[in-house]
Amino acid sequence: LDEIQYFNKKQQQTLLEFIENGSITLIASTTENPYFYVYNAILSRSTVFEFKPVEKEEVARAVDRAFRILSEDLGEEIRLEDGVTSYIASACGGDVRKAMNAAELCTAAVRSEDEPRITMELAEQLTQRSAMRYDRDGDAHYDILSAFQKSMRGSDPDAALHYLARLLEAGDLASACRRLMVCACEDVGLAWPQIIPIVKAAVDAAMMVGLPEARIPLADAVILTATAPKSNSGESAIDAAMCDVKAGKLGVIPRTLQNVHYDGSDVAKKGQFYRYPHDYPDHWLDQQYLPDALLGASYYHYGDNKNEQAFKAYWENIKRKHSS
Repeated sequence: LDEIQYFNKKQQQTLLEFIENGSITLIASTTENPYFYVYNAILSRSTVFEFKPVEKEEVARAVDRAFRILSEDLGEEIRLEDGVTSYIASACGGDVRKAMNAAELCTAAVRSEDEPRITMELAEQLTQRSAMRYDRDGDAHYDILSAFQKSMRGSDPDAALHYLARLLEAGDLASACRRLMVCACEDVGLAWPQIIPIVKAAVDAAMMVGLPEARIPLADAVILTATAPKSNSGESAIDAAMCDVKAGKLGVIPRTLQNVHYDGSDVAKKGQFYRYPHDYPDHWLDQQYLPDALLGASYYHYGDNKNEQAFKAYWENIKRKHSS
């Protein structure tokens, strides 16, 4: 299926006709998401099966069987320290092929010994990173990033740290920093806006020192973000405003807000009549800012957190005073 893109249109059509008529049965496998990487014309005529990671218990049985076969090939029993089979089964992340490779590597390392014995230390050395199912352009990459941000948004520091560890173990420092900054702005936001420069400082420190030390400031920032009060009022407000703009709801900018140089030397004649808020009590006055076409539009709604409610009370009090 990966090669069909190199066929010309006539060849592709002929292949599709063969498949439809049952003349050809194609069986293909890919580590990519077929719904993104396989042509829709092929996909609509296919049955897609997703292979899930094998359970640890099943992998352990396969590892035991592999060591028995390797012992027979070696002509001598390979002794395993307690926990070796279980560790390999866990560390390979449900991938039987990786588990078999680990078993073979361990066996090769002790093949020349008089009494071959595989220790936990050896198993840990030879199965490092085997559990990492991670590709920076594929589903695994975006699944981990999604889980990372959603865990912080859901105020679960333990889960957030777990996904941070997976990102750092894969060496993806940049993606971890980016999602952390996004979460601080999007999910904590106006509930505690001071978090933004704090997280930015932690991200800068992480990028400056690099791995493995970068894990320390990032862990601090992740815990802070996960346990901070939450508000997405800022994101909701800008999304609502952008929705109107994309829909063409614009209108003419009120004359009072236009650039003072807009009419050149005719400013005094035409008059702008902008009133400077700082010249008025409480630095506020009732003045139109939205275009006529959008009068009454409301994008921002105060969040129910302490910080935004304090601002809401402040402005309600000022507007009430000036309206009386």
